[in-house]
Amino acid sequence: MTVNCFAPMEALASALIPHALEPSDDGAHDLAHLQRVWHTARTLHATEGGDLEVLLAAVLLHDCVAVEKNSPLRSQASRLAADKASSVLKDMDWPREKTISVAHAIEAHSFSANIAPLTLEAKIVQDADRLDSLGMLGVARTFYVAGRMGSAIYDPQDPEAQHREYDDTRFCLDHFQTKLLHLAEGFQTATGQRLAWVRHQRLKDFMEQFKEEIGIV
Repeated sequence: MTVNCFAPMEALASALIPHALEPSDDGAHDLAHLQRVWHTARTLHATEGGDLEVLLAAVLLHDCVAVEKNSPLRSQASRLAADKASSVLKDMDWPREKTISVAHAIEAHSFSANIAPLTLEAKIVQDADRLDSLGMLGVARTFYVAGRMGSAIYDPQDPEAQHREYDDTRFCLDHFQTKLLHLAEGFQTATGQRLAWVRHQRLKDFMEQFKEEIGIV
């Protein structure tokens, strides 16, 4: 498995990738996702700083326990991943302080866990992971996950939920209103915030074009 996408820490990537992903057919949380999050984390690191080794370990292991979006355990996924990551790093004789830093960054990355990131590394990992849910990548991943979960694209009777509650378990388009269009408000770093608003505008542009094409604008 190639590790050159995880430069400049290919050796660490080679050691951690075998632990990074459980067997799963979830293409929204796969090696390509890890590569994108790492690329973004490095972009944030270039201006924000932080421990690059902790960042890479947290990025690679943040989804190391696979929990489906519709699972009742979803809100616990990041804690389960942090526990597994701690065990992996302990077996690799990582220093205790660094292991704790990695575990915290993994725990705090999750939107559903609602854990505040307390370190710079945790803030960068959270920002980098959430940026993958915005922009055109956010659009692609949202519709991909909706298809896997068996959701409809939108409610043909009430696409904008003017006379019903939003329900993103049934309608993919509702997910933009229940989550995606609110993500840009909560970024932790200045660089992440700047990139988030760029991708947020792309989401809004997509929504307007989508509504035009289904005849509700």
